[in-house]
Amino acid sequence: MLYLFFPNMCSTHSHSLIPRNLMPETSHFRGAPASNRNREDSWFKSLFVRKVDPRKDAHSHLLAKKEESNLYKIQFHNVKPECLDAYNKLCEDVLPSIHADKYYPCELVGTWNTWYGEQDQAVHLWRYRGGYPALTEVMNKLKNNKEFMEYRKERGKMLLSRRNQLLLEFSFWNEPLPRQGPNVYELRSYQLRPGTMIEWGNYWARAIRYRQHNREAVGGFFSQIGKLYMVHHLWAYKDLKSRESTRNAAWQHEGWNEVVYYTVPLIQHMDSRIMIPMKTSPLQ
Repeated sequence: MLYLFFPNMCSTHSHSLIPRNLMPETSHFRGAPASNRNREDSWFKSLFVRKVDPRKDAHSHLLAKKEESNLYKIQFHNVKPECLDAYNKLCEDVLPSIHADKYYPCELVGTWNTWYGEQDQAVHLWRYRGGYPALTEVMNKLKNNKEFMEYRKERGKMLLSRRNQLLLEFSFWNEPLPRQGPNVYELRSYQLRPGTMIEWGNYWARAIRYRQHNREAVGGFFSQIGKLYMVHHLWAYKDLKSRESTRNAAWQHEGWNEVVYYTVPLIQHMDSRIMIPMKTSPLQ
């Protein structure tokens, strides 16, 4: 069997031997159709070129925004179907007051009900300016907020389950800012293979420019606490027809197909939610 020798490419070992019959059939080894040659050449070259070396630092330091220390919390609340209207009313009465009070170093980025995806679900996204210290400060202060503690008590009666994650935002994504509606929002969540976050970031740092033409890109995040190696991309569209046409238009840009081709193998599982903003959501 013929082996190809690659020094020090993808591991900390000094040598790596790859059987030739396991290598992709690029035009370097066998005749390949012209339509596939560029893609295969790019794949072969990507073995030698890496934009960020993940061994030099934690991926949270390499991929997150350096100029700001924002921390995000995303909450998923599964509500008893018969309680959804009362739950929404409760949230609309309490959450905006916390958002507006400068005493708490946090902001409500958006709050939604899932339309397509998991039913009878609410999704809340909070931003803590100042990172983990701001999160701790808010938590301690809310313990003394009687209205909030009563809200939590009433909320508990309406929920079937809840979960949350702490997130950082990708440096190359927009910061999610309030916008006027009406819009529908899509939260696309990706469970990545462990160890692939850097590759994901490298590809999407280029890909995001293909998805800015209709202002559809709202925010991009990756998990720090909770389910790990999770990525969330948040998009806004006027309606589902606009979503379809906007996503189809991305394929007309040279390079988008390559991003999809290389990032799909990094994904273990993916999920999509179509969400409708609550009345008091800053993202409408």
